Amino acid sequence: MELSVTQENLSRALSVVGRVASSRTQLPILNNILLRTDGKRLLIAATDLEVASTQLIGAKIVKAGSITIPAKLVTEFVSNLPKGTVELKVEGDHLLVSSGSYKSVINGIASDDFPELPTIDESEAVSYEITAEDFKQAVSQTIITSSNDSARPILTGVYWHSHEGHLYLAATDGYRLAERQLMKTKSEISAIVPTTSLQEVLRSISDSVTEVSVLFDDSQVRFRAGDAEITSRLIDGNFPDYRNLIPDNSDNVIEIKKDEFVRITKIAGLFSRDSGGSVTLTVDDEAKTLSLHSIASELGENTSDAPAEVTGSGDITLNSRYLLEALSVIEGDSIGFRFSGKLSPSVINTAEKSPNYKHVIMPLKS
Repeated sequence: MELSVTQENLSRALSVVGRVASSRTQLPILNNILLRTDGKRLLIAATDLEVASTQLIGAKIVKAGSITIPAKLVTEFVSNLPKGTVELKVEGDHLLVSSGSYKSVINGIASDDFPELPTIDESEAVSYEITAEDFKQAVSQTIITSSNDSARPILTGVYWHSHEGHLYLAATDGYRLAERQLMKTKSEISAIVPTTSLQEVLRSISDSVTEVSVLFDDSQVRFRAGDAEITSRLIDGNFPDYRNLIPDNSDNVIEIKKDEFVRITKIAGLFSRDSGGSVTLTVDDEAKTLSLHSIASELGENTSDAPAEVTGSGDITLNSRYLLEALSVIEGDSIGFRFSGKLSPSVINTAEKSPNYKHVIMPLKS
């Protein structure tokens, strides 16, 4: 193999793909990145056998071929090269890299040992075309509530499913829940995509990408964004019937400016670190305020009020970090917040008639 590429394109592709290469494996080949000519382009790929990431970049091909090389070394080496043309040449199991006065020989492994990259039969798969903006927003709004607990693998992903003619994304860790209505669909889909895979897709979407193509078969999902492609195994199992956890109506309904809600939550959070982030939210129908109270046993206590449109009076105790994370992914100037009593779930969304996003936080014992 012999070719030349630009340092900028090669470095960007290596940094994206290299994150998938696994250093915690008994298979040395999985520590490596695959370089392979593909027509007039260079294919750059890595896999940990659960997720495969590929990038195609333009190249001037002199001689076709392939090799695998250590991901960490080549990524860091190329990122430190000056901008300009990088020459790549394979001799045996060695990759010769040169750029101006910089020259290096990297020991590789023959590509014959590299796992076959996964494929999906497009004629049999369920496909969606989603704008990059909607995709990034929907995934960001749901992955924050997925679980890190490997003992319950079905909760470590985001549930993609169709319901009443729409495509939804949902995730929960048992303490909070997020649901995002994404788009209309006639297809039937029910699949749990690992959160780690979705995070890789988000990192792979460049500013020039306007649309993300999503393809599901029975056991895999493929995301294509421009010249980047992520293929992932799906998580086996049935996602919980979460819709019963979202209350249709609430006794206490609040509409409040987002910046005010964020400010009083951040301030209350400063005094709640010793109590596991516990803050008590109180709504007052007569005073038309939302009040947050928190106590730090050694430092003191805090009460912060903000004006709000309020129906009902009562209080609920929530985790301030969960509250801030919810507010951080909701767009718009005004927030809708509702709950019924101290033990019922609270719901946060944009203050509009038919919000496409709902975020549920379970109360703490006060």
